[in-house]
Amino acid sequence: MIKKLNNKIKNKEISSDDLVKEAITKAEKSQKKLNAFVTIIKDAKEVKSNNLLSGIPVAIKDNFSTKDILSTGSSNTLKDYIPYFDATAIKKIKAAGAVIIGKTALDELGMGGTGLMAATGPVKNPWNINKITGGSSSGSAAAVAAGIVPYALGTDTGDSIRIPAAHCGIVGYKPTYGMVSRFGVFAFASSLDTVGVLCTSVEDAAIVIDQIKGKDEYDMTSWNSENINLLASLDGNVKNKKLFYIKEICDINNYEEKTNELIKTLEEFNKTIEKCQELGIKVEEVSFDQKLLDSIYPTYLTITSAEATSNMSNLTGIIFGPRGKGNTIDEMMKDHRTRGFSSLIKRRFVIGSYVLQKENQERYLFASAKIRHLIVNKMNELFNEFDGLILPASSEPASNINGDRSAHLRTEQYLAIGNFGGYPSITIPSGFVNDMPIGINITGKIKDDANILNIAYALEKKLGYKNQTAKGWE
Repeated sequence: MIKKLNNKIKNKEISSDDLVKEAITKAEKSQKKLNAFVTIIKDAKEVKSNNLLSGIPVAIKDNFSTKDILSTGSSNTLKDYIPYFDATAIKKIKAAGAVIIGKTALDELGMGGTGLMAATGPVKNPWNINKITGGSSSGSAAAVAAGIVPYALGTDTGDSIRIPAAHCGIVGYKPTYGMVSRFGVFAFASSLDTVGVLCTSVEDAAIVIDQIKGKDEYDMTSWNSENINLLASLDGNVKNKKLFYIKEICDINNYEEKTNELIKTLEEFNKTIEKCQELGIKVEEVSFDQKLLDSIYPTYLTITSAEATSNMSNLTGIIFGPRGKGNTIDEMMKDHRTRGFSSLIKRRFVIGSYVLQKENQERYLFASAKIRHLIVNKMNELFNEFDGLILPASSEPASNINGDRSAHLRTEQYLAIGNFGGYPSITIPSGFVNDMPIGINITGKIKDDANILNIAYALEKKLGYKNQTAKGWE
């Protein structure tokens, strides 16, 4: 899509100004139905650059610092915060000539997997506005799936790019940890947070990350990726590549509730495996310790709650956001945090504060770190033999907004493995179940992004869901 738009601009078939105006018009039109945006930038204009992204509109998740543009993290604690600087990824996207047309809603401060927890209200799925988008990069996913923008930036701490991508029928790519600088991104869980992209093709994912990746002196976890050219690596040659899937996740007999949607999703997964084999990819079933699989979510919850509690201790209403009421600073901070945070965020902070207490660290925080280490060690062993892990991106398509979402906790938790090990991980659309999109996820070894994207690129072509957009919201 990006190359196509770039060629149209170069050939003067369409102007950047027209593209930007169309995106802004669509964003405004969509708000009542989708509620994907926190801010729409009505005076967005092109800054010319000799780059594939030049003149093309983009949406940015509202947890990126954007100079002189409201940046709320979809939280009432930051509802009037306007930064004085751009995040490194934003600087790079601007330098490429991309035109930011809006900031997108997210589950408050990135904590949540539904898209229902933004301070501005639920984000609706463009395929069916009665369904969730998934989260936390909900607004970015909805904006891309609805055809408002060809791509949007997001962040992924446990599955926050890859689940919304699956539910919205688009591509969601979480690069290797540190490949893209996190400087200027609101920190949630710093050892897991990763900047990535949502778009409609693997090629577009490669184009965008090629532009914003790289070493940054302001982020000590970033690394030099000059020798990696993702776009140039997409040749579709995947013969004799080796993938594995986890038996315990893909065996229907391991599920207590064998819903119609789950059965169909696993059937579609088996069809995707057949497509892989037709491409010359070898796919094998591997058994994984069930105890480790069962420990993924509690480990993730413990680590993220602890890190979030520490990272967000500065949200006091004194430095950022509206002042709380009270006669002392302590009273003002207590009022600000009590009224400003949602119940979900406060629960996370209670858990985080508890596990960070000195007497509890060994039992909970350090134990979680050890379990994380065991999971990563097992994955690294498998990556010595295989190029990547392939699994359904979700066990079922998007649930009803007012429906039961407990399945998300039970079965999608394995996506956090990608964050535990800092692995590159990409979701691509793989079909439909009950008229809603589903996705396939591929995760590989660290810094092997080019290989993982190329496998996804070949499979995307075979599956045939490239550049699809939703019409259910119109």
